[in-house]
Amino acid sequence: MRKPGLIFILLAFVTIMMFQSCGKEGGNRTNISQTGGTSSHKMGQNCMNCHNPNGEGAGWFNAAGTVYTADSSSTYANVVVHLYTAPDSVGNQVLVATINGDAKGNFYTTESINFGSGLYPVVVGAHGTRYMAATITQGACNSCHGVTTGKLYTL
Repeated sequence: MRKPGLIFILLAFVTIMMFQSCGKEGGNRTNISQTGGTSSHKMGQNCMNCHNPNGEGAGWFNAAGTVYTADSSSTYANVVVHLYTAPDSVGNQVLVATINGDAKGNFYTTESINFGSGLYPVVVGAHGTRYMAATITQGACNSCHGVTTGKLYTL
């Protein structure tokens, strides 16, 4: 014979556990870096390791990374990252996205970005601009920079 009270308790427990999990049920959460912001963390690490549909990070990043000073001694506060459809030398590039970095040197966005067949990143600092000559087809910048290539930096 079934006990209705036991079934109710079991259903209540399952419901509570669902709402206490990583909070990903129901979709993505908007999370975009802002000039002067200080809520980011783990500078230099691949943000996408946690900020993905199965990760523990708040929001599923479409582009993210950390920018350093030219000598790589510290992070570069309030940088701006642009993503273009063509390299700077072509002259007919279209701006696809602008991401403002925060006070800790991190930039990130959950906004949709169409990488298509590739985009060209441009990092703008107070004293100069750095252009990436190669295209990117995904936005996990720290999956290469600081791992298999030099750290991302600007002037």
